[in-house]
Amino acid sequence: MTPTKNPRNRLFLMMVMEFFIWGAWLPLIFSYLPSLGFTPIQQAWVLNAFPLSAIVGMFFSNQFADRHFAAEKFLGFSHLIGGLAVLGLGFTRAFWPFFILMLVHCLFYVPTISIANSIAFAHMKDARKEFGFVRMGGTLGWILAAWPFTFIFVDWARVKAAAPHGLVAWLGTALGSGLTGQALKQATRWTYIVAGAVSLALAAYSLLLPHTPAKKRAAGTSSTERFAWLEAFRLLKLPFVLILWLIAFIDAFVHNLYFNWTGSFLGASAAAGGVGIPGNWIMPVMSLGQVSEILTMLVLGMVLKKLGWRFTMLIGILGHAARFAVYAFFPAHPWMIVTIQVLHGICYAFFFATVYIFVDTYFPKDVRSSAQGLFNVMILGLGVLAANTLGPWLIQSVFTAGGVTDFRSLFLLPCLTALGAAILLAVAFRPPAKA
Repeated sequence: MTPTKNPRNRLFLMMVMEFFIWGAWLPLIFSYLPSLGFTPIQQAWVLNAFPLSAIVGMFFSNQFADRHFAAEKFLGFSHLIGGLAVLGLGFTRAFWPFFILMLVHCLFYVPTISIANSIAFAHMKDARKEFGFVRMGGTLGWILAAWPFTFIFVDWARVKAAAPHGLVAWLGTALGSGLTGQALKQATRWTYIVAGAVSLALAAYSLLLPHTPAKKRAAGTSSTERFAWLEAFRLLKLPFVLILWLIAFIDAFVHNLYFNWTGSFLGASAAAGGVGIPGNWIMPVMSLGQVSEILTMLVLGMVLKKLGWRFTMLIGILGHAARFAVYAFFPAHPWMIVTIQVLHGICYAFFFATVYIFVDTYFPKDVRSSAQGLFNVMILGLGVLAANTLGPWLIQSVFTAGGVTDFRSLFLLPCLTALGAAILLAVAFRPPAKA
C-alpha cells in the first residue's frame, strides 16, 4: 500500500546510499587487483563475482523478494551481510580470502539494486515523471563516493615538505599532490572500508523506508506462476522484449569495458599511451559522467515523451561509440578526454534507466521485481561477465607490449560494437503501443 505522505525524499536517500557503495570501490579495482599480484585469470574471477551474483540473484534473491519478504527488510539484511564483507576487503590482500569476501558482498549487494528499484516503483504514482528524480539520488551517491578520495589519495608528506602558506595555497598543494605508484595502490584499500561503512548505514536506514510487502502467490496458480523469474522469462517469447534483452547484453558489455579500461587509460603517462591524469583525480574525472547524468535524468521524462523508447535508447548507445572514438583518436588532448566523460551520464540514463522504466511499463505488476532482475541478468550479469573476462586479458596481454598499450586499437573494439548495437536497435526493436 502506498502511504499518504509522499516518500520521495526517503527513496532518494536510499538511492544515494545504494549507489555510493558501488561507486566507492568499482572505478579503481581494475588497477588495484594487479597491484596485489593477482594474475589476469584471478582478476577475472574477482571481477566476475558481481555479474555471477546478478545471475544467481535472478533465480533466488529476486524470487524471495517477490514472493516471501517485505522488500525493505530484504534490503536491510542484505546490506548488513554485504557491508561486513566489503569492509573486510580493505584488510585482505591474498587471492582466496579476497575472492570469497567479494563473492559474499556481491551475492548480497547485487540483488538490492533491483529491490531498490522495486521499492521506488511501488511508491510512485507516475514512474515516468518521478523515477528520474529518485534515481538521480543514485547518481549523486556515485559522485559523493568519488570526490572525497581527492584528499584521501594525497601524498601528505609532499604537502608538509612544501609548507604552503594560507588556506588557498595549502588547498592547491594538496589537490596537486596525488599519490602515485605503489602508494596509490596501497591507499585504494580505503575505497572498500568506506563502502562497507555506508552499506552498514543503509542496513539501518532500511528500517525507515516505506513498507513494501511481499507479493504472495494466489492459490491455484500454475507451476510457472509459482516462480516469478519463470514468469519473467516467458515474456522473452515476445520479439521486442527478446531484442531489447540482447541489446542490453551488448550495451552492458561496452559500458563495462569503459570501467575496465578508463582508469588505467587516464592514469597512464603519455609515453605509455595514456592521458597522465594525477592519481587522486582519476575518480573525480570519471565522476563527471555522473554529474551529467543528474541533468540527463531531469529531462529523461520529457525526452521519452518526445522521442519515444527506441530513439531515446539509440542516443544512449551511440554515446558509447562517440566516447570511445574520442579515446581512440585524441588521447594527446586531455581536455577532450575529460570533457567527453559527460557522455557517460547520457549513455546511462538514455539506455539503462530507460530500460528499467520500459520494464516497469510493459511487465505484469506481480513480477516486476523479477522482470527487473531479468534485464539485470544482462545489464549487471552476462554483459559485465563478458567485459570482466575479456577486459583484463585484452588490455594486459593483447594490446600491451613493452609497457606501452595500443589504446587506439583497444578502444575501437567497443566503439564498433556499440555501432552494431545501435543498428540492431534501430532496425529490429518495435514495441507495441501501450494502452
